[in-house]
Amino acid sequence: MLGGLGGRRMAAFWKAVAGGLLLAVCLMGWRVDGQGNGKKKVSGDSIIYLGQERNPWRPLIRTTANLTEIRSIKSTFQFRTFDPEGAIFYGDTKNGEDWFVLSLKEGFPLMQISKEDVQVSVTGGPKLNDGKWHTLDVSNQGKFVILEVDGLPGLVVGMHSKQTKEVISGQLRLALGGILTSKDNLIVEFEPQMDGCVRKGHWLNLSMPWEADADELWLCHQNIQPGSFFAGEGFTIFNTSVFQTIKDLGFRVEFWGDFTQMEGTILSMMSSQGELLAVLEANNNTNEIHFTIRKQKHILTNAMKQLRITFFEDVVKVVTFLDEANVEMFSYDPLSAPEYLTELREGRLAIGGLLGGVKDMVGSNFLRGCLEKIKIQLKDLDLDSAIKDMSASSHSCPV
Repeated sequence: MLGGLGGRRMAAFWKAVAGGLLLAVCLMGWRVDGQGNGKKKVSGDSIIYLGQERNPWRPLIRTTANLTEIRSIKSTFQFRTFDPEGAIFYGDTKNGEDWFVLSLKEGFPLMQISKEDVQVSVTGGPKLNDGKWHTLDVSNQGKFVILEVDGLPGLVVGMHSKQTKEVISGQLRLALGGILTSKDNLIVEFEPQMDGCVRKGHWLNLSMPWEADADELWLCHQNIQPGSFFAGEGFTIFNTSVFQTIKDLGFRVEFWGDFTQMEGTILSMMSSQGELLAVLEANNNTNEIHFTIRKQKHILTNAMKQLRITFFEDVVKVVTFLDEANVEMFSYDPLSAPEYLTELREGRLAIGGLLGGVKDMVGSNFLRGCLEKIKIQLKDLDLDSAIKDMSASSHSCPV
């Protein structure tokens, strides 16, 4: 639905919505300056990490401005991520009746706009989840809102509505890393968590501080690589019922990474009755990987680059890849018939920590290190889909 709205009305709308919303884009990068009304005040001249732990739809930072203060309708910022999906910025007027969202979907920019009786969504442009810094420029040019990426055309969105009225007063709300409208209002659904960073933002002509609910804002790493980074402060939990289990193929979990640089629990699995079925731990002091099946402990070398564990009904098979030409295989038979697959189907699986209970989902011995890739049942595991996600960067590791 790319089209014209008609000069003055569309320009007024985009000045209020697109323009203000654009400001959200420039939110990138903040420095905590202090507290005024009980919330942290943040300035827009530093770098900020969007993936900080919180309610996934709740914005990390937000601000409010009077529409009469807006003089510019252009915002520019730099953005970097390996994450293919998540919210970048949001803006609205009329207390959320008219809104705008910029996000990523499958790595591509996605813009969604709701104004009066018209809703528009457009996806396209270059993929942005390559781990490089990209300069995004969002502007209102007459009838259209235009997104440029690294100086080249990205997306162009236009709207037409007979009901559109000029918005020249009231307030504009801006938010970074989340939305202020209900997720049910979105035209295209997406997962909100964004493991990404923004910096060097220039937001319209506004200079007021932004508010952050967090006591402390997490920092962005200078250099990153693909993977999932655990800082030794939390873990991610999944219900095993979401993974398809086929009796003859078993239940397969695979990890890639430099195991010599890991410390703590990599994997723990628990039955629906609260019994620990398996634990995989890295010990840097001994240069060993400990794999425990119930009460049987097995010692592996941490010199491997890949580890594959497959649970069958009555046996567990482990394959370690030291390099492309050096592969070792082990089979662990149970002391008594355990029916692993049966117990796994309604249990819990944790990456990065030791499960402590079924209901409270507490953990311990948290992992510190980078898992370059995780696969379950031959599919890449996205940590953003966890039922509980604590202190882990889902798609990037520091270098």
